[in-house]
Amino acid sequence: MIGTYNRKLVFWTACLGMLLFGIGLIMLGSVLPDLRVRHSLNAVEAGTLLSVLPIGIIGGSLLFGPVCDRYGYRVLLAVSALLMFAGFEGLAFTRTSWVLTLSVFLFGLGGGAINGATNAVVADISTTGKGAALSILGVFFGIGALGMPLLLSLLKTIFGFQEIVAATGLLALAAAILFTAVRFPAAKQAEWISVKQIGVLFRDVTLLLIAFFLFFQSSMEGLINNWTTTYLIDIVAAPQEAALMGLSAYVAGMTAMRLLIGSVLKKLPEKHLLFVSFGITLTALILFSLSRSVIPAAAGLFILGAGLAAGFPTMLGIVGDRYPNLSGTAFSFVLVIGLLGNMLVNYSMGLVAGKAGISHLTTFTFTGLVILVLIATVVFRRLKTDR
Repeated sequence: MIGTYNRKLVFWTACLGMLLFGIGLIMLGSVLPDLRVRHSLNAVEAGTLLSVLPIGIIGGSLLFGPVCDRYGYRVLLAVSALLMFAGFEGLAFTRTSWVLTLSVFLFGLGGGAINGATNAVVADISTTGKGAALSILGVFFGIGALGMPLLLSLLKTIFGFQEIVAATGLLALAAAILFTAVRFPAAKQAEWISVKQIGVLFRDVTLLLIAFFLFFQSSMEGLINNWTTTYLIDIVAAPQEAALMGLSAYVAGMTAMRLLIGSVLKKLPEKHLLFVSFGITLTALILFSLSRSVIPAAAGLFILGAGLAAGFPTMLGIVGDRYPNLSGTAFSFVLVIGLLGNMLVNYSMGLVAGKAGISHLTTFTFTGLVILVLIATVVFRRLKTDR
């Protein structure tokens, strides 16, 4: 026991929350073809539905930090899991368009809050090696993201998609019950976060640099998640099924590397880990950009997932060390900026792809890597000076 809570129990409970977020993030894309048929959605309506999910996630990411710092984690996590439960059940059973849209927003809102809160609580309970602990947490995101499409493909011949989604909602309900039963670290603030405290975050140049590192890290991950299948189909001439397998290879590479970071590589200094990861990412991008058949492209994506795996855990670990008494709010700050990067850069990629072709995906990713290297160099230089 540490203080009044069990560290291991809190950690594994957080892992369940992150698993739930991984499922929620991939859920809409996995069942969208079925939803289009059931609700007679055209391409514009389907695109609008997809845009509601990140709005919900950003909302949850913005709210969780101040709430957790003021009231602790239990209520926030339980309510967020209930929101995901309601969203999943609405997705499964509604035949009304506005309820469908509301359902997507609800599980996005709950998922965004759970993602931020589980990262923050793991940083809080990890006295050393925060990045390694956050990497293990990230493994469960990968399991959720990989598991949902696999579950749908295995069970779809037996059950309808709505039954599978509804059953997944029961997992969210079970998580909500568990969250209410587990004792989490106490609230760190006796009052709501003041404007002065928020001002401190905006004046911290190192924190701002970390936030913009995550802006481009999130955009890189989003580019691969959102555009890889189109790239493989158009440039590599891969069948749709093979293109989806390539995307799964990317998630698998990220999951495997985070497991290594949390175990074998947990003693490696943050700076060394991140710059080794940049080298892996560069190698992967070269292989991927030169590939004109499925197997080397998929290998490049697996290595690319491994290369990008360290970014979020490493930087969030630094934020947790820097703001131990304001971790939730600080995590909200950097995660929201990161998510905005995902949306803005992916929107820009859409404009460029429409006018100049999907081949510019590699231009975006190479440019993003250069920016990440430059920002990380300045961040670690400033951290050395701060110490």
